[in-house]
Amino acid sequence: MKRVEQIRLRPGMTVGELADEMLKAGVIGAGRVGRAVEIVAEMFSNPDYTTFITLSGALVPSGMRLIFSDLIRGGYVDAVVTNGANVVHDLVEAIGGHHMVGRVEADDAKLLEEGINRAYDIFIESHVFADLEKFISRILDSIPEEGRVGVPIHGLLREIGTRLEDEDSILFNAAKNDVPIFSPGFLDSMLGIPLWMYSKRNSLRIDPLKDFDLFADKVYDAKKAGAIILGGGTPKHHALYMNTLREGLDAAVQISSARVDDGSLSGAPLREAISWGKVKGARTSTIFGDVTVVFPLIVAAALEKVNR
Repeated sequence: MKRVEQIRLRPGMTVGELADEMLKAGVIGAGRVGRAVEIVAEMFSNPDYTTFITLSGALVPSGMRLIFSDLIRGGYVDAVVTNGANVVHDLVEAIGGHHMVGRVEADDAKLLEEGINRAYDIFIESHVFADLEKFISRILDSIPEEGRVGVPIHGLLREIGTRLEDEDSILFNAAKNDVPIFSPGFLDSMLGIPLWMYSKRNSLRIDPLKDFDLFADKVYDAKKAGAIILGGGTPKHHALYMNTLREGLDAAVQISSARVDDGSLSGAPLREAISWGKVKGARTSTIFGDVTVVFPLIVAAALEKVNR
């Protein structure tokens, strides 16, 4: 057996050096983070990897938008699988809306009267969603009718991305760099009802089954497949499920605050996915923690390793 090495902190040490110390310790959360940095650095540096990143939870509202945009811009990820909310909040920022620092202890009834929506300690003015509905309606009007009928979700998001002017937008960068954004639960977002209402006035027919065509191509064409799984839910399952087509992912890192003992997919450790043929083997790290804390550390340390 290998002994646990004690972590040594030094003035001026880099985040990559801190991750190395965690890896040397090798146990509990620090060990998992250290292993995750090694795995993510391998995905980022090995051109054989097709790397999927899944986004669940309030990641864009919590300030992580530029991390995702920069990873796409830098060519480090090949496909994004996200809930609808992160798409919506990326678009909110793209049209000039903002996410504000709020208070958990706020009076929610009073916030309703003031026209403020709350996600934990994140505040957002409710009028931005009305602004977004008008903006998306204009975007859809600019798409030729044949581009709005039988369109897959990733195709619709690409069309929207090509029409944005915000160079920090996830959708903008994904469209520019030909990185598909899959969102199997897209209609379960603040744009679901507006898109339904638009379809009652104009031609709009979304065909989510067509998303499987491109996703399957990505999976089948991958020499190696890796996934960075942030949170759980539909994005996590969709990425794991589609990779059963190639007998599982070669490598994966998961960060989640969900519980394991209730049997939910969101909290299930990656080793459980082996029994389903979703992950091939031991090149994994399952980390229980807050994505907004752990993920930036892992990415910063992995990029430091890749660019040494």
